[in-house]
Amino acid sequence: MVCRMFRIEAEVDEDRRDLLRSRLRDANTAASPVLAALRGTPGERDTPLHVWALDTAGNLAGGLVGHTWTTWLHVTYLWVDAVHRGTGLGSRLLAEAERTATTDRGCTAARLETWDFQAPDFYRKQGYEIVATIPDYPPGVTEYVLTKRLP
Repeated sequence: MVCRMFRIEAEVDEDRRDLLRSRLRDANTAASPVLAALRGTPGERDTPLHVWALDTAGNLAGGLVGHTWTTWLHVTYLWVDAVHRGTGLGSRLLAEAERTATTDRGCTAARLETWDFQAPDFYRKQGYEIVATIPDYPPGVTEYVLTKRLP
């Protein structure tokens, strides 16, 4: 057995990050026929999806930031200004993202994360189901992972 010495560094290095991502992608592609079949197809791309709501003065009233990958919509952020909450704006933003994901990008499912003090009940009313619960992430807070099958 060969004993190797390594120098371990903890620092932000974007070039190494990109190299690691590339090598992991190659290893995953070699190990998974599903990922191998995606290589070089439009579904392989991680494509941003943004939906904005502007008030009559052109100010940001709410928005959704996410992306689509393969057949999935991933909602990263959904926010509605406090003065517009309870008006259905959040539902409209989410519905538009889902419509765009299904109609324009062929998505069949969506996923997102939310904390217990944010909006798990809102998402459940929109048809999302809790598939994972992560307690104490961060300490004292529970994070939920939710998914939904899209039409």
